[in-house]
Amino acid sequence: MGNYINVVSLILAILVLGTGDFFLFILFRRNFPRIFIVATEVLGLVCWLMGFNLPAFICLMMLLTGTICFYVANAAESKNLTANNLKGKNIDIPLFKRRKHKGEALFNREEMYGKIQTAVITMSKQKIGAIITFEKKDNLDDVMKSGTIINAPVSAELLQTIFYEGTRLHDGAVIIRNDMIVAASVYFTPTTRPLTGKFGSRHRAAIGISEICDAVTVVVSEETGRISIAHKGELTTVTPDNFLSTFEEAMAFQSEPKKDDEI
Repeated sequence: MGNYINVVSLILAILVLGTGDFFLFILFRRNFPRIFIVATEVLGLVCWLMGFNLPAFICLMMLLTGTICFYVANAAESKNLTANNLKGKNIDIPLFKRRKHKGEALFNREEMYGKIQTAVITMSKQKIGAIITFEKKDNLDDVMKSGTIINAPVSAELLQTIFYEGTRLHDGAVIIRNDMIVAASVYFTPTTRPLTGKFGSRHRAAIGISEICDAVTVVVSEETGRISIAHKGELTTVTPDNFLSTFEEAMAFQSEPKKDDEI
């Protein structure tokens, strides 16, 4: 009967200490407090199981005293944690945080598309050559290794500055991921298939990148100011009036999954 009581007491002690550790570890995010708490608990349990009541009592006092000291030393964090609980707010617990996919960042898509439209139409009127690629599901990290990393928010002014003739980055393409300009002066392998009509290096590069991934690429001709959109291996010429609707349609297009006999 005595052994049964000891086992039950041990289980209860582990449950109580484990629950306390869960909340203490949320508060104490540095390593030393965590190591101290766990080490003291393990040592106290071992002493208690072996019948060394005095060392077990000392470990318990060390645990209580150390916890109080750490709580006082982190009074600001403790206050915020308690206030959030009283207000019903979610606690920032890394264990339960959902990790967002790299390409799933939230942003104002309509606002970003408006900036793109402003930049493209302005460059078209001024006959500033440009090639802007928008990453979708297919990752373009390997492609952008040939360029210069920018990591700047999308703005019409920045795009116009990058492609302004004479700047160091005006040659090559800009790659946009979500609402960020991640790279500039990126060079794509141009398409090798024969094309009907006159196409410059930017147009061939735009078709080339669209043949190997699902990205959408906008091209502005330096000679004529003509606006084109390359997607899924096809190049479509658009006017300033229908640019936004055509661009949005290409960005919203989702490729159908490949069938087993096509893989």
